[in-house]
Amino acid sequence: MQCEICGSEIRGDSFKVSIDGSELTVCGRCSQYGNATGKRSPVSKKVAPVSRGPVLNTGQRRPPRKTTGMIEDELVDEYGQAIKEARERKKWTHDQLASKIKEKAALIKKIEREEIVPEDDVRQKIEKTLDIKLTERSGDSDWSGERLNRGTTLGDIVTIKRK
Repeated sequence: MQCEICGSEIRGDSFKVSIDGSELTVCGRCSQYGNATGKRSPVSKKVAPVSRGPVLNTGQRRPPRKTTGMIEDELVDEYGQAIKEARERKKWTHDQLASKIKEKAALIKKIEREEIVPEDDVRQKIEKTLDIKLTERSGDSDWSGERLNRGTTLGDIVTIKRK
């Protein structure tokens, strides 16, 4: 059996851990990255119950909005540079652009330095004001399943950051 994080052969005991809501079977070294499943964790009385989402009149939940095969818009690479160049073409300062889209100049600066990714509403305002396109179409057809069917593990995809 292989560890679902690092991909190494599990020798000895395997561990079931929960990482971001996903239950994985991992080796002893990788078990530190998640919480052991099967153990009950105490719930604070101060925490409000979480609703399970909208329920239709028939008692069934709504299907998820995104399904496989849907085309999504994805932010282009070097979006900060594109925003900066478009702003400079119009000879605007950060403050002038910020006032036109009713956002703070500090936000514009951070987006241009690509320190943060603009939310959809901010991105749309920037696109409209500067007359540029910051998204491109992408879909599931971009992914080839060949690589994923040859024993890809979570460790092949995720970079583990140490504290």
